[in-house]
Amino acid sequence: MTDTARAEILRRIRAAAVPPAPEPPRHYLRHAPGLDPDDREAVLALFAERLEEYGARVLRAPRPAAAVARALTEEGARSLVVPDGLPADWTAGWDGRVRIDRPPLDKAELDATDAVLTGCAAAVADSGTLVLDGGPAQGRRAATLLPDLHVCVVRAEQVHSALPGALARLDPARPLTFVSGPSATADIEMIRVKGVHGPRRLAVVLLD
Repeated sequence: MTDTARAEILRRIRAAAVPPAPEPPRHYLRHAPGLDPDDREAVLALFAERLEEYGARVLRAPRPAAAVARALTEEGARSLVVPDGLPADWTAGWDGRVRIDRPPLDKAELDATDAVLTGCAAAVADSGTLVLDGGPAQGRRAATLLPDLHVCVVRAEQVHSALPGALARLDPARPLTFVSGPSATADIEMIRVKGVHGPRRLAVVLLD
């Protein structure tokens, strides 16, 4: 094959090829649309709104104990598992059975427990998402998936208007779990089924 013929073949291939994909945008939206990220009350209100749209309960309070007790009582929980290191005052207002996940409870014990109480690493207002990374007051992933009710305490300063703000605060080397509302799926015949991948019920105590 002469150089001329080879060049002509390559020219025709290039001409027939699909145009190269454009470069992905690098200027991502850093905040929730139409929301001033410095308006903390608006950010928290959006976070609560998104959670409620998913079917989660939101209790706003200045301190956790009374709100945690209310959430557990109104959801009918009688037993609770908490991660090692969870502040003791978070459960001070509740008179049900509390078990610390130390040593780690087995799967049957977790499944037989009504609820789990944790904190979180960050939260996203725009999507109503909680982010857990196994850090302080969060515990291991299994303990947050098997009980039927998850009560999560979120501090106001942990809530970011959109995902980029939260990602900047997270360690990618940690085991990250993103929770947007109670667990549910409609994979089978478009029938919504709760509790397939985790707790069927979610209550968030949002500390002002």
